[in-house]
Amino acid sequence: MSVPVFVIDDMTLDDIAEVQEVEQASFTAPWPANAFRHELLQNKNARYIVARDRGRIVGYAGLWNAVGEAHITTFAVHPDARRRGVGRRLLLRIFELTEAIAKEIGTSVALTLEVRISNLAAQRLYEHFGFRRAGIRRRYYSDNEEDALIMWTDTIDDPALRARVAKIRDKSDE
Repeated sequence: MSVPVFVIDDMTLDDIAEVQEVEQASFTAPWPANAFRHELLQNKNARYIVARDRGRIVGYAGLWNAVGEAHITTFAVHPDARRRGVGRRLLLRIFELTEAIAKEIGTSVALTLEVRISNLAAQRLYEHFGFRRAGIRRRYYSDNEEDALIMWTDTIDDPALRARVAKIRDKSDE
């Protein structure tokens, strides 16, 4: 079995069909293709990235730059590619983008997201990166009215968070 080589790129319009494959394999209420198209073309505060394994898109993530926060809007790894480091690589890039946002706007920025209460694997990944539980959004998910767990990090310039992410990055480069 060959070792995967994950490349993280900015998402383009040409990627949407493959992103939709990951989206549909990952979620019971997937975002439609036109939502990604709108985000890429119309939302100047959005950044979307994809993870490729030998050219095939196996994961993606979206980030909104809101005042004082970087909100992860969507995050998915194809079921066939899970537990191989794709999510870790995507989150490392999200942290890099958040650092760039903080420098650009000249203020400290924290990361936030919502995750299904039942998605324990994702919660463990986010906690590994320093996200903490901050609250619940009741009946947040429209497909089954499942609650969402709200998670936050410290600000991106926090020394402990920076050290944590640097350690994860160093291990990923081994």
